[in-house]
Amino acid sequence: MARIPFVYNVRNLGQRRVSTALTALGIALVAWVFIFTLALAGGFEAALRSTGSPQNAIVVRSGSTAELTSIITRDVAAAIESQPEIARATDGQPLATAELLVIWNLPRRSGTTTNVVVRGVGPKSTALRPGVHLVQGRMFRPGLDEIVVGKMVSQRFQNCVVGDKLKLSGREWNVVGVFDAGGSAYDSEIWGDVELFMPVFDRPVYQSVILRLDDPSHLAALKKRLESDPRMSVTVHREDQFYAAQSGMLAQLLRTLGIFVTLIMALGAVFGGLNTMYASVGARTKEIGTLRAIGFGRGAVLLSVLAESTLLALLGGLIGCLLALPVRTFTTGTMSFATFSELAFRFEVTPMMLLSGLIFSALMGLVGGFFPARKAASMEVVDALRQI
Repeated sequence: MARIPFVYNVRNLGQRRVSTALTALGIALVAWVFIFTLALAGGFEAALRSTGSPQNAIVVRSGSTAELTSIITRDVAAAIESQPEIARATDGQPLATAELLVIWNLPRRSGTTTNVVVRGVGPKSTALRPGVHLVQGRMFRPGLDEIVVGKMVSQRFQNCVVGDKLKLSGREWNVVGVFDAGGSAYDSEIWGDVELFMPVFDRPVYQSVILRLDDPSHLAALKKRLESDPRMSVTVHREDQFYAAQSGMLAQLLRTLGIFVTLIMALGAVFGGLNTMYASVGARTKEIGTLRAIGFGRGAVLLSVLAESTLLALLGGLIGCLLALPVRTFTTGTMSFATFSELAFRFEVTPMMLLSGLIFSALMGLVGGFFPARKAASMEVVDALRQI
């Protein structure tokens, strides 16, 4: 079957510049919203996924899916830190730390309030998180009323820059440093001395124990020993998997809501494409009749109109992808179901998301062009040529 040259479709789009531009912009907007939704959910997932390390294990109370609902007593924490699978620091001590987690309500710079994670950390906490580094000030000194804050907290909340005093649990704390955790959930936390936080917040127990494995393959042995000990009643997780699991439900909810909105908008874009292609077919009745008369079959006409509609949609999708690239610089915050506190993160736009946007645009073009294409293909040669 002879095919109509593709350049014919390109020429037709160029002749209908206004309708082509308006339809392409409509599809571009839909593609942008589609990619925006994926970038929002992807950024949230990336923040939690990057929080943990595959070399670390986290121990929480049996049945707990988040640190906030876990309780680890001092005796159990000491027993966990004595396990032989734990790597040693340069001083010969176990590379492990027991930590406290509390939620505190703080005012944003905008004037509204929300919950923030306040984490009590120990001397080995920073060594267990090599991705965390100070960008301003210094680290807090144990035993003193000093704290350091994540960069997202510093940017989004009042009294959270170096030199400020922040009131927590009826006590003023000096903000002495700001740390960057590479976009992980730690960027949305406040850190201080765990041994000082425990009496101040009236929390006599820890929430978790973080430890570095001497060999990641030893996780199974450690897990079996600790979880089978009835005196401990704990669960052992690989740290990166533990935090990644916390992102699943909310990320899926964000995608579902976003795709629902996108599909509603896509209906409008498809109808716009239908009108454009119907108008194009109606204006080219003579051309289509001539093409049929010189030997091009119904299938060739059908494929030609579908190709034109898809090309128009891909043009809009490409514009949408270009408009979506700056989304990578956006920062937002949402409630984490695991801690019931704000988690700030940067949107993540990946090549796969852009490709998904183009594929979605092409599908809109195929749907929007099918009925006009079928109409063009069903024209009788004699009826079409009568328009000449």
